[in-house]
Amino acid sequence: MSIAELIALVAAAGSVLGGGGFFVARATVRAAQATARANEAVASIQATPQAKAQDFAVLQATVDRVDRENDGLRTRQSRLEALLRAFASTTDRWASQMRRAGIEPEPPHPLVDDYNRTGV
Repeated sequence: MSIAELIALVAAAGSVLGGGGFFVARATVRAAQATARANEAVASIQATPQAKAQDFAVLQATVDRVDRENDGLRTRQSRLEALLRAFASTTDRWASQMRRAGIEPEPPHPLVDDYNRTGV
């Protein structure tokens, strides 16, 4: 039974029982309160997906930003690795030239020595 039907039923009962204006008024107020609560619940339910969609949009924007930053970092790292390989090749060639000329190069930096020993 809908709220409107309930109000009509209470009003009809009040009329049959001798007017009952007070009871009809109370029922009308209660029905209005129930309608207001129902409308608030519907609004809350309808707002929840919208709020979740907004949260998802923020999350998606964050993921996109992090992906762009990671792509930039990967590109920079790749360039640095290429530069390091080129520099290592160049210094190795220079060290070989020095040895052929009878000049012993100075020992490598401890980090370079550690890399040569471990490969890491």
